[in-house]
Amino acid sequence: MEFDEEADANLEFKSSKNVGIYQTFEDMNLKDTLLKGIFSSGFERPSSIQSRAIMEIINGKDVIAQSQSGTGKTATFSIGALEVIDTKKRDCQAIVLSPTRELAQQIQNVVSSLGDYMNVKTHACIGGTSVGQDIRALESGQHIVSGTPGRVLDMIKRRSLSIRHVQILILDEADELLSKGFKEQIKNIYALLPKSTQVVVVSATLPRDVLQITKEFMKDPAKILVKRDEITLEGIKQYFIDVSEEKWKFDTLCDLYDSLTITQAVIFCNTKKKVDWLSDALKKSNFTVAAIHGDMKQDERDKIMNEFRLGNSRVLISTDVWARGIDVQQVSLVINYDLPFDRENYIHRIGRSGRFGRKGVAINFVTDEDKNTLDEIQHYYSTHIQEMPSNLNDIL
Repeated sequence: MEFDEEADANLEFKSSKNVGIYQTFEDMNLKDTLLKGIFSSGFERPSSIQSRAIMEIINGKDVIAQSQSGTGKTATFSIGALEVIDTKKRDCQAIVLSPTRELAQQIQNVVSSLGDYMNVKTHACIGGTSVGQDIRALESGQHIVSGTPGRVLDMIKRRSLSIRHVQILILDEADELLSKGFKEQIKNIYALLPKSTQVVVVSATLPRDVLQITKEFMKDPAKILVKRDEITLEGIKQYFIDVSEEKWKFDTLCDLYDSLTITQAVIFCNTKKKVDWLSDALKKSNFTVAAIHGDMKQDERDKIMNEFRLGNSRVLISTDVWARGIDVQQVSLVINYDLPFDRENYIHRIGRSGRFGRKGVAINFVTDEDKNTLDEIQHYYSTHIQEMPSNLNDIL
C-alpha cells in the first residue's frame, strides 16, 4: 500500500468510544505461561494504557496508543504480541521498530522477560553490530524481532529475515519514526509485509502530521489517546534555574554536583560535541561522570548503559539518543543542561525520572535567550515550571 503525503488531516483525536477496560491481567484470558511471565516481571495490575490497549491488539485491531512516559507502553505491545504469536512455529510473526539501538535492545529485553515461560525467541536487529551475527540469529528462527528500521530493512532485503508469516508491525516512538529520517525506511518495510499485517503505533507524543500519515497504512484503528494537557507526568517536580548566560551553566552544575550523586541523574545536552565537552570539563574538575551519544561504537554504548543500570556510575550525560524508552528505575533527577530543540522531546527527557508512578525531579538551565522556549514548553504541556528553591536536597 502507498503512503499518500497529501492525505486529508481531518482526524478524530478522541479515544475510540468502544475500547474495553480490563482491570486485571487475569480478565484478559491470557496464556498461563504469559501470565506467569507478567507477574514474575513485577507487574501486578494493568496501568491505564495496558488496561485499554492490550486486548485491542490481541483482538487484531490496528491501534494508535498515546500515553506518557513511564506508564508501561513497552509492556503493552509486548504482551499483545506475545499473546498473538504461536511459539510452536519458528517463523518471525512480529516486528517492532524503534528509532534508537538502545530502545530496540530494551524492547527485546522486555519481550524476553515477559515471554520467559513461553520459550519465545526474540532478537535485537540493530546497526553497529555484526551483520553475520544477525543473519545467523535470524536464520535460526526468531518469533519477535525488535530493531532499528535500517538494519531490519537490510535483513529483509537479504532474505535473512523472512516476513511471510508476520502478523503484526509495531512502531514504537512513532513520532520519531514517522517524522524524521526513518519515514522512507518505514514505508519500504510496510510495503513488503503481508497485506493482512496488523499495525500498532505507540508514542508519548503524536503530533497532527504524524497522525495524518497513520491514516495511510492503518485500517479503522482503535485510538487510545491522552490529551496534551494530561501528558506532563504526575509525580515529577519541574524547576528552572535562571543562569542568565551559557557560560554560567557549568559553575551552576558544579554547585549541584554533590546533590546529584545522592541518587542517579541524567544530564541532557543538545549536541554530541556539548556532551563530550561537558564530560571532559567535569572530569578535569575531578567529578565522576559517564557520557553517551550516537557517535560512540555500539559495544561502548552498551558498556556505559550497563554500568549505569547497575548503579556503578551515578551521573550520565547524554544527547536525546537516550531520551526515549530507556528505563533505569533508580533515576530520580533529570537536568536539561540545554532546553531541547524539539519541545516534544521535553516529555521524553523528564520521563526518565518518576517511572511507574515514582517521584522525580527535572531541573532546566535557562539563559536569557531560553526564556521564550521555556514559556513555549509550559504552554504546550499546560504545565507550570517554577524557579528552583535554594536547597536542592529539600526537593530530592
